[in-house]
Amino acid sequence: MQYGICNLSIVPLRLEPQDSSEMVSQILYGEHFKILEQRKKWSRIRLAFDKYECWIDNKQFIKITEEQYKSFDELPGNLVGDLVEFVSCEDNQLMTVSLGTSLNALDLFKHHYEGSKIVGKQEKNNLVNTAYHFLNAPYLWGGRTIFGIDCSGFTQMVYKLNGYPILRDASQQATQGEPLSFIEESEPGDLAFFDNEEGRITHVGIMMKDNYIMHAHGKVRIDRIDHTGIYNTEKRLHTHKLRVIKKII
Repeated sequence: MQYGICNLSIVPLRLEPQDSSEMVSQILYGEHFKILEQRKKWSRIRLAFDKYECWIDNKQFIKITEEQYKSFDELPGNLVGDLVEFVSCEDNQLMTVSLGTSLNALDLFKHHYEGSKIVGKQEKNNLVNTAYHFLNAPYLWGGRTIFGIDCSGFTQMVYKLNGYPILRDASQQATQGEPLSFIEESEPGDLAFFDNEEGRITHVGIMMKDNYIMHAHGKVRIDRIDHTGIYNTEKRLHTHKLRVIKKII
């Protein structure tokens, strides 16, 4: 088994081993992974953080040893706490890094960081405060940053910033946590899941107080939620059909 780590700011992860393939997620600076299959230009990987499997360009990561991989697994969260920051490289060049980026590999890369950090687990009541950092971020299929994010990338990054790893896709996240029977049982920070006409879960958002929800739909936005689903007051219609609300923590 071989291992790797992302040494660039934000790298696209593809469904198939080619640049024109769908971007299914992104890997951020300092996130590490196992290499399941390596070809001349592409590698199929499994991320350590959420076990997500996808393809990455071989030019956009460096290899590490098994010992280094395991050591990163054991380190507590040490994340960029500002919307945008930078690390200083050996040659005095700067590299931008975004909110939620892991800083555990600074010594490996011989980089230096002086910005704000988030370390360890936070209280559940901090989840919504964190979510506000992403408000108005544009929707981007496969995105995980303030420059573009999808619905499950949004919920995953909010939980990551508070020290709680959850899976990548909405349908995967829906397998976690404890289901609630009614909206009234929910707390700010719980996750609400929504399905399509075929009954497949395709959307997720973060519950707020007083029957509001924050979710990525066109952009990260705040809408009303009721027992039917998400109600967009601008369009005066329900945009998503509620399937279940789950308490993750």
